[in-house]
Amino acid sequence: PPNWKQLRIANILSGNYCQPKCAEPWIEVKFENEKQGKVQVVASPLIRLTNKPNATIEDLGEPEKVIASLGPFVTGNSYDSDELLNTSIEKIGDQTYYKYVLETPFALTGSHNLAKATAKGNTVVLFVVSATEKQWQSSQKTLQAILDSFQL
Repeated sequence: PPNWKQLRIANILSGNYCQPKCAEPWIEVKFENEKQGKVQVVASPLIRLTNKPNATIEDLGEPEKVIASLGPFVTGNSYDSDELLNTSIEKIGDQTYYKYVLETPFALTGSHNLAKATAKGNTVVLFVVSATEKQWQSSQKTLQAILDSFQL
């Protein structure tokens, strides 16, 4: 939305800083609206999840397996499978997306997280929408629309 602002990303989180391991995910971009929530795009090298080149998201396994690997990048700290409320699979053209609804009371990103993951080329892309309890109450529909708008 036009009233959201792009945030600066620390060099160590941006993928420009390749220490200690270059196979670690990085934050590509972040946006925020203090009243509504945050959005970030996290990119992960495909090699972190599979040795198969140009794998699709389906090649990585079921949605639950993918979020188990990438969950800490949704929450900002840890992931517990009990936090996963819902998963779904969405197909847009030739691209498949795994969608997630998480309730994460201990997450650094906020107590409500929506995520959408897909694989393209040698990268897994994770789109994350996060909100605190207060933000979620007033902005749930906007946040869902933002998530639904994400496509590669």
